[in-house]
Amino acid sequence: MNPEDQNQEKNKLHFEALYANYPISNILHWINNLDSFLDFATTTETSWFGLYQTNFREKIKGKKVLEMGCGDCTNAAVMAALGAEVYANDIASASGEIVRKLNENYNFKHPIIFVEGDFLENNLPSKSFDFVVGKAFLHHLTIPVEKLFLKETVRLLKPDGEARFFEPAVNSKILDEIRWHIPIGGRPSKFNKSAFAKWKESDPHPDRSFSSNHWEKAGKEFFKEVEIIPVGTLERFSRLFGWGKRRNKFKQWALKSEHLLPDFLNKPFTRSQLIVYRKSRDGVTL
Repeated sequence: MNPEDQNQEKNKLHFEALYANYPISNILHWINNLDSFLDFATTTETSWFGLYQTNFREKIKGKKVLEMGCGDCTNAAVMAALGAEVYANDIASASGEIVRKLNENYNFKHPIIFVEGDFLENNLPSKSFDFVVGKAFLHHLTIPVEKLFLKETVRLLKPDGEARFFEPAVNSKILDEIRWHIPIGGRPSKFNKSAFAKWKESDPHPDRSFSSNHWEKAGKEFFKEVEIIPVGTLERFSRLFGWGKRRNKFKQWALKSEHLLPDFLNKPFTRSQLIVYRKSRDGVTL
């Protein structure tokens, strides 16, 4: 099995286990209280703030949207509840079961359509989507496979369509090395060599570049317009606060204020990024 297939199989096994018997009660609560949920999430939570920048919340209403790597389907459900016609793709069949339950328990204007399996074998018609999105998805792919995914994105997007991806950013090797040596969640410190090696073996993320320069260069091969927006340079310091209103207030201020930072600070120190691709190049080949 080649490295790309090995990585894909690791991802499938990981996410099948993660989303098996996944409860939808929280998702239903959020979409039943959609405005209040989005008002909070898009001003406080990094991934929601990032993906939903530039009025994305309004742009997708009535539009046809394909989500890569829908995972627990929260974002797919939110987009559908906003009135978008959502196609949700994931390699894990467990995500399809979540979609089925959501469609049974919420009256979407357009029921979510689950596209199971390898995105590269989706059999969807060309030039049919207004948006292709991914929320922390591309970094799960090896770079050769990512290139194929971007090519397929070009095929699926309408001429005036837009691709947008929220992804982690690693633009400073020093900061990245420090990060690996600090234990967080289930990830041990790199100082603990044996525990770190065991964790790394099961980690679904391949060793690859997460830099803004990489995604800018990758995008320019397939799109005429590429925009990279840093997210999280100041928000990363919210970890110094305990959980609660004080932390949330800081995060809201930080996310709102980061655009005021000069690029020489914002780019190397950012924690994540919104990647926007527009104006597909015609006749793209590999």
